[in-house]
Order: sequence, then structure tokens, then C-alpha cells
Amino acid sequence: MLLKLAWRNLWRQKRRTLLTASALALALLLSLLMRSFQEGGYNANIESGARLSTGLIQLQNPEFKESQSIDDLLPATPEFIQFTKKNAHIDTVLPRIESFALAATGNKSKGILVFGINADREDRYSSLADKIVEGSYLTDTSSQLEHNPVIIAEGVAQKLNLKLGDELVLYGQGYRGQTAAGLFTIQGILHFPMPALNNSMLYMKLSDAQQFYSTGDLVTSWVLHTDKFDSIEAVVENLQKHYKKQVNVRDWTDLNPESAQQISIDRVSGIFIMYLLYVIVGFGLFATLLMMTLERQREFAVMLATGLLRNKLLNLIIIESLLIAVLGISIGLTFALPVLLWFLFNPITLTGETATMMLEMGYDPVLPVLFSAQLFIDQIAIVLSLLALCLIYPLWRLYRLDLVSALKGGAHAN
Repeated sequence: MLLKLAWRNLWRQKRRTLLTASALALALLLSLLMRSFQEGGYNANIESGARLSTGLIQLQNPEFKESQSIDDLLPATPEFIQFTKKNAHIDTVLPRIESFALAATGNKSKGILVFGINADREDRYSSLADKIVEGSYLTDTSSQLEHNPVIIAEGVAQKLNLKLGDELVLYGQGYRGQTAAGLFTIQGILHFPMPALNNSMLYMKLSDAQQFYSTGDLVTSWVLHTDKFDSIEAVVENLQKHYKKQVNVRDWTDLNPESAQQISIDRVSGIFIMYLLYVIVGFGLFATLLMMTLERQREFAVMLATGLLRNKLLNLIIIESLLIAVLGISIGLTFALPVLLWFLFNPITLTGETATMMLEMGYDPVLPVLFSAQLFIDQIAIVLSLLALCLIYPLWRLYRLDLVSALKGGAHAN
């Protein structure tokens, strides 16, 4: 009965109802577009950065985070990693050795970051071979070169004046205090768009790195990648329960806190703009709900005088307000869904200087969108919360409605 009456009441003022619902729909549409583009960009950047360096998740020795020492290692055996590979949300598992060494040739030397990798699997994950500008990429098969092959970043090659086929001496500290020293041959030169990587990276086969650092069947980390970004939290929790304190399970926010902080700051600015938009719409919604209450005081007084319970009257106003919100949400979703689906399958491609800058930073020059049910749920929840907030004062006025004054048509019947 109340629902039917509320629906009829809405269309007594069609223009006001449609304008209020349209304002809610526009706010919902703009917020969904903004948040979808924003979160889609974050996910794409995190994905690109993870594939280029740390991965989304790493398994490490509990002491390795603080020590960064070659002494704090994990087993590289199939038995150790078997549980991880069984997780349905993990689609990539890579063993790595990561350490430092002094690279020297002639009278020049430079401290570099050494990565021991499974060449074929690493290329499938991070497309390292595509970054080769001179020479060739590593292979897991034995090389015909006289000395162990390595590939180095372009900045390292320029600093040490190295060319293809040149020999490079590496010095470092091996496992448990052993001396790490070896002679390696430059097989390829890589170019990274980010200077921090381009001036410090050297890659060798995992077997060569284990021999160089005398680690045996041990690695510094296992790099993991999930099938979906939303799966990271569940995967980390699952791995922590299994490995307990024997292994430190670190996600991308722990591995790359600078990027996580930048994204958090940028996300706050986007959320602030979104809430500012809802505040503007909220004033209009509040004015509509208040008008719905004040201009109908005599009507409400008659209903109360003829026996309608006051709580029923309050419920009637709540239902009317909910119907406006549902109408606005329905209109907003009707427009938002096809627009987001279009951009999901046809992302905006950047051109010109902006595209060049993004390519130099290592990112694809596109603006992806995130099509997530959670985003829709969050925006709908905000609309309903805004409605509840705007209803507080009109309901309070109606609760304190004075029947005698309202029946006389008093403007301030409270």
C-alpha cells in the first residue's frame, strides 16, 4: 500500500522527480567513468612495473628484506614450490637470484645489480628479448661462447665502454662468505626506458648465477604473478598460512612502496573530486526532499488526523526517496554500462608527445578501464548513503510536525 502510494506521489511533480533522478544519474555516470579509468590506469601501471622488475608477489627468506644478503636464501627445489604451483590464481612462478657485484673491465668499474634468471620463462613473463638493442638474448641451452654469456643494460655498457663480445669481470660476495669472481662475455645489450634500470642491470642464466655465487640449489626469491589483480590478497594470505614464518610472502606494495605511495596519493585526489561531485548533487537532493516534506505539511497533517500512524508516514517519505534514488541509479547504470564496455574493448590510444613519454617510461600509450563489480557496488552505496544523509532533517521535521498548525496551513508547523 505504502509503495503504491509513494509511486503515485512521485509523479505528482514529474519534472522535479525526473530532474532529481537525472542529477543522481549524472553523478553516478561521471563517478563510474572517472574511477574506472583511474583504477584501470593504476592496475596497468602496476602490471607493467611488476613484469619489468619485482613481480606482483615474491617469496623470500624472512631475513632477506632487511639484509639483502646472498646468505638469506630459499630452496629452488620442486618440493618447496609445489604448493604454490597448485594455486589456481597463480599463473607464473619464476626462480631468481638477485644480488650485487662490482663489474670491471680495463681501468673502469661500476656497481651493478645482477639477476640470475630462467631465460626462456623470464622472457615469456617480462619480454626481455624485446628490449635487446644489440646482440641476442640468453637461452637456457649451453652457449657456444668461450665464457659465460650475460646481457647488460645500455647504461652499464656505455659507462664501462663495453661492446658485444667484450669480456667483463664480476666481483662480489658469495654464499656464506665465499668469494664470487668470474669472467663473462657480453652477448646482448638491453635498453630500459627507466634510467634506474638502464644504468644498473645485468642478467645471466640462473645456473651461472648459482655457480658464480656458490649458492647450489638455492635462490634469493620466487617471483609470482596472479591471473587477476584482485586475487593478490587472497593468494598472499593462502601462502602465508602454508609457509608460516619460514617464508616471507611480500606483495607489490611491500616490494615497491614508492609506487604504492604515489598511487595512494593520486587515488585520494580522485576520490576527493568524486565526493565533491556528490556533495554538489547532494544539495539538490536535499532541497528536493525538504521541499517534498515542507510543501505537503497540510496533506501529512490530514493523513495523521485521519488515523495514519506517524511511523507509517515517515516510511512513506523514505520509500518515495528510495524510489527517486533507484530511478537515478537505473538511469545512470543504463548509460554507464555500454560506455564502459565500449572503452573496455576499445581503449583510448594516446598519440604524440604523451604517447612517446609513456613509451619511454615503459608503459603502453593507452587508457585502460577497470570493469569491476566492486566499483559499481561502491558507487551505488555512496548514492544510498547520500540519500540517507539528506533524509535526516526532513524526517526530523516531519516527526515534530504539529497537527494544529499544519492543518491551518502554517509555514512552520513544528
